[in-house]
Amino acid sequence: MAKLFVFTAPSGAGKTTIVKHLLGKYKQLAFSISATTRPQRTHETAGKDYYFLSPDAFRQKIDAEEFVEWEEVYPDRFYGTLKSEVERLWEADKLIVFDIDVKGAMSIKKYYPDDAITIFVKPPSINALVERLKKRDTEDESSLKTRIARMKEELAYEKEFDRILINDILEQALDDAEKLIESYL
Repeated sequence: MAKLFVFTAPSGAGKTTIVKHLLGKYKQLAFSISATTRPQRTHETAGKDYYFLSPDAFRQKIDAEEFVEWEEVYPDRFYGTLKSEVERLWEADKLIVFDIDVKGAMSIKKYYPDDAITIFVKPPSINALVERLKKRDTEDESSLKTRIARMKEELAYEKEFDRILINDILEQALDDAEKLIESYL
């Protein structure tokens, strides 16, 4: 059974925390590493957290139709899922977990309609989301405003997803995510 668990949420909603928890608990799962043109953060490892590409290299892969999905999130800031990544994980008999943005999730569902389960991680409120983002301390004032505007847009997609996972109390969200995964194992 080749399944794709596609987790998405606005920045700061907790999808990465949930995905890391699930990957640590279930050995049948494997993380789909996205490609991006954004700068590598100090705590990230190339080839583990992301495939870091230059904008030109990313565009070449777009032209060669090497992506399942991709998006230019901000000018020259691309994110995408390489077809080769999905094939690599399926060849290893893994169920694939994605941690991607809303539009990417919709594209994967369209590309793999019978195999993808889309999960929207919903924050308790927009204010809680803004506070979480501020605590991260990874954004300047300008990028924070851009992210907040994007959050509001992404929250409007909630009803398009197969499942909604509310992340108000982390322990409950993790438990709910485990039950979801276990229903497919």
